[in-house]
Amino acid sequence: MRQGGLVSPFPSERGHPTDGEFNRGTADWEHRYRRTVITSDTVATAVVVAGIGNFFGVRDAADWHEKWGILAFGTWLLVLGALAVSRSWAPTVLGQGAEEFRRLGRSLFMATVVLALGGIALTSRNIKLWIFVAVPAVALVTMTMRYLLRLRLHRQRKEGRCLRPVLAAGSPDTVRDLIARTRKHPHLGWRVDAVCTTDGPVVDGGRLDGVPVVGRLADVADHVRRDGFRVVAVTPDPHWSPDRLQRLSWNLEGSDAEMVVAPVLMEVAGPRLHVDAVLGIPLLRVSMPAFTGGRRAVKGVVDQLGALVLLVLFAPLMLLVALLVATDSRGGVFYRQRRVGKDGREFTILKFRTMIPDADRVRAALADRNEGAGPLFKMRRDPRVTRIGAVLRRYSLDELPQLFNVLTGSMSLVGPRPPLPEECAAYGPDIRRRLKVKPGLTGLWQISGRSDLSWEEAVRLDLRYVEDWSLALDTVILWKTLRAVVQGQGAY
Repeated sequence: MRQGGLVSPFPSERGHPTDGEFNRGTADWEHRYRRTVITSDTVATAVVVAGIGNFFGVRDAADWHEKWGILAFGTWLLVLGALAVSRSWAPTVLGQGAEEFRRLGRSLFMATVVLALGGIALTSRNIKLWIFVAVPAVALVTMTMRYLLRLRLHRQRKEGRCLRPVLAAGSPDTVRDLIARTRKHPHLGWRVDAVCTTDGPVVDGGRLDGVPVVGRLADVADHVRRDGFRVVAVTPDPHWSPDRLQRLSWNLEGSDAEMVVAPVLMEVAGPRLHVDAVLGIPLLRVSMPAFTGGRRAVKGVVDQLGALVLLVLFAPLMLLVALLVATDSRGGVFYRQRRVGKDGREFTILKFRTMIPDADRVRAALADRNEGAGPLFKMRRDPRVTRIGAVLRRYSLDELPQLFNVLTGSMSLVGPRPPLPEECAAYGPDIRRRLKVKPGLTGLWQISGRSDLSWEEAVRLDLRYVEDWSLALDTVILWKTLRAVVQGQGAY
């Protein structure tokens, strides 16, 4: 696709195919996107190190070309080398998930360590500039550029472009679940174009949720080679014995298809899954979730320092909101409510008041108009909400006082939604795992639709966070929260 005479790295792809018609050669946009990312990293790093070198080098112009120029060029090569070694440009991580930014951060940390060791070995007095100024500046610029490219890619995917054609192979129920998830989250880049099941095309008249059933599970490799699928998604089915999975992987050798096998532990992912070879047997090892330890200690420090910084930054805004709440309707500025925190300990959560003072008493009369999911009470047009309260809720400004809860240690910046005591009383053993960690000011539920989510989906997201928590995931959630708050989606 050409725009203004330039070849776009985001070419338009065809829409969902009709029977017997599948996308071929869709790797073109993947190659272009990868080249765009590499070019962006290369140019951004060069501009940053050259700018820093020129800015500080003019004060020592006598040996600029001999000293500063060499250091700038060496830093540039070192950063690019670290990006290549850490496989930060691997197509499988570009455009989605936290792994792309995790590898980018690991690469820049590696470059920083090598620079420091090189400075010690060469006894260079100028190496501090490149360690503490140049590399952090490169990190800021490259991560920003990666994020902007990702936003563009996700917009294209929501329009049905730049999607990898997927052949799903498994039982009808598990394939239906996969189809539903890919349609709900197109930014992940998958589109199920065809299905293979045990019974083949006789299932549901030859279609499964509108996707053509093209053959049986034994025919997967033939369809991949003929129709050029980019991903083969193997979902649970009794047919898939270890021998058959191994044979399928052999038959796919030489094709462009990536084989993806969905494990039985569907909600465990990310840093907890590892593949090890024990006595020649490939084993999927699931490590224990990190509820304590060094990373949790780091998270606690980041929470309290972050809350303190945000309270200072938002102090003028919070004073303005408090004034508006006080003048809009009678009653106190703050609303206090008991919530359940880590390990089932109750605490008092703070919010700006968004309802009339006797809102809890009026709630009983509105019970038949409840639109909330599960045990939650929610109404899109709640008559108890004040005029200023509606604005505060839309942009989540009513939750700013929860920074005091984070500062005092009862909450975290990122975590599961803080539940009410009556909710917890109805929890089963599985859902009680939400209480293994501190509740958060924001979380996966905040960036995934908030009040628009069903109760089951909200619980699933909370449990997924508990199981797969990482510092990188926290960073991504905090970044996406800003966009969710500005858009006001699902807030009422």
